[in-house]
Amino acid sequence: MAYQTLQQEYLQIPAVTRAYTTACVLTTAAVQLEIITPFQLYFNPDLILKNYQVWRLITNFLFFGPVGFNFLFNMIFLYRYCRMLEEGSFRGRTADFVFMFLFGGLLMTIFGTFVSLVFLGQAFTIMLVYVWSRRNPNVRMNFFGLLNFQAPFLPWVLMGFSLLLGNSIIVDLLGIAVGHVYFFLEDVFPNQPGGGRWLKTPSIIKMLFDTPEEDANYNPLPEERPGGFAWGEGQRLGG
Repeated sequence: MAYQTLQQEYLQIPAVTRAYTTACVLTTAAVQLEIITPFQLYFNPDLILKNYQVWRLITNFLFFGPVGFNFLFNMIFLYRYCRMLEEGSFRGRTADFVFMFLFGGLLMTIFGTFVSLVFLGQAFTIMLVYVWSRRNPNVRMNFFGLLNFQAPFLPWVLMGFSLLLGNSIIVDLLGIAVGHVYFFLEDVFPNQPGGGRWLKTPSIIKMLFDTPEEDANYNPLPEERPGGFAWGEGQRLGG
């Protein structure tokens, strides 16, 4: 009975969020069980171009380090904000969400080459957090019960927390930068005088991922609620 309930809950997670978080957990489990090693996963342009180890373009986004506090922290934020985006501003737009993944991953791969980053999963998580926070500017956040602030400050709070943990802030800055590029091109520039939409989801991605429109009367949960975690919990102003 418990297994069926767990399975049901798992299948209710939106498809992209379910696929990405599952891939991250399975990759980490494989490393923990010594089936594979991080040396087979990290981003290395020479091995990709010369030895054709193209899987590294993907696997470097799937490994967040050994199981521990840092891994759990990243997984919770990845799951929470990826799901909130998919169930919120990207609801019914799976193809556009996948395209954001591809666009963000491509930019990070290019920038990562110049700053010698070997794993980009944390930067990708920060990108998701940044896009969500800019699209929900009036949400009040509470971080560990210590800090109260509005959503757009969340990526910077996470960067400060990462610094306290002794991690490099280059990864967080990369995620913020890529998130801002996407947000500007998708949400800001098209609404400017003389602006236009530069980011257009290719037809083949729409054909593969878009689903028929849902019931117009469907009323989704508030975007800041899914996930149920207290870390970075939000509440709309006036709510």
